[in-house]
Amino acid sequence: MRKGEKWILAVIGISIVSLATFNYIRGRDQKPDKGIPFYSTSSEEFSGQATKLIKREHCRDCHSLWTLKDILQSVPAPMLDGMGSLHDEQWFYRYFSAKNPQAIIPSRLKPQYSMPSYAQLPEQDRRMLAKYMASLKVKDWYLARLKESEHHALTGED
Repeated sequence: MRKGEKWILAVIGISIVSLATFNYIRGRDQKPDKGIPFYSTSSEEFSGQATKLIKREHCRDCHSLWTLKDILQSVPAPMLDGMGSLHDEQWFYRYFSAKNPQAIIPSRLKPQYSMPSYAQLPEQDRRMLAKYMASLKVKDWYLARLKESEHHALTGED
């Protein structure tokens, strides 16, 4: 090995050790990333069927799911992630079966953006939506923030 190559390797080695030390020191002060707080308890097959129904009914025109939202979307509807941690399957079925969902959850949105009634859907579809919504969970550490967000969306209060 030539003298110049030894210097290059030495500089590279010192750089790697310096970066590793810097990242170690910086990492001690940071809290670890808790990861994505949302998950589903339903099977992939059932999730796929429910997602097709959600697409067919245009739910994502207003709501976000898996925190994906259309950039042009301006409707301030609640995100669906973690909703199963707030309500159970029976509650969702009653909600999707209601002729007037605003009687269950009042809306502050303009009438054209209010939650539509899904009472006209076949019972099997309403049950599928209810079961899927109930399967959308959120980890415990994130639940308080989700409840605050839903409260704010419903009342406008902090």
